[in-house]
Amino acid sequence: MAPDERSPRRPDAPDLDGVGDAMARALRLLPATPAETAGPSAPGRRVRTGADTAADDLVKLVLTLVELLRQLIERQALRRVEAGGLSDAQEEELGATLLALHERMTELCARHGYDLADLNLDLGPLGPLLPPSG
Repeated sequence: MAPDERSPRRPDAPDLDGVGDAMARALRLLPATPAETAGPSAPGRRVRTGADTAADDLVKLVLTLVELLRQLIERQALRRVEAGGLSDAQEEELGATLLALHERMTELCARHGYDLADLNLDLGPLGPLLPPSG
C-alpha cells in the first residue's frame, strides 16, 4: 500500500489520526537527561526483595495496585458527578461506596503493617506512582 493510501475506516472505529502527534508532543515535554530531572526531591525508595521478604513484597505490590485502581475509579466517579449525569441517590451511593473502599484499604494496609503513603512507589524520573492525596 502506498504511503498516501489508507485502508477504509469502519464507521464505529475511533479517530486516532492525531494520537501519534499528540504523543510526540507530550514526549518532547518530558525531561530527557538525568541532569534535567535532578532537583530537590526525596531520595527514592528502592524495593528490597529476598526469599525471606517475598510474601511481604507481594502483599505490598498487590495493595499498591489496588490503591492505584481505587484512586483511578474515584477520579472517574468525581468526573461523572461533576458532569451532572447522576441522580442524587446515585451520587450518595457512589460517595458511600468510595468511602467504604478507602476505609477497607486503610484496614488492609494496617493489617499488613503499612500506611497508604507506603504504597506510593518512586518511579525515578517519572515521579511517584500515586498522585499526592488530599
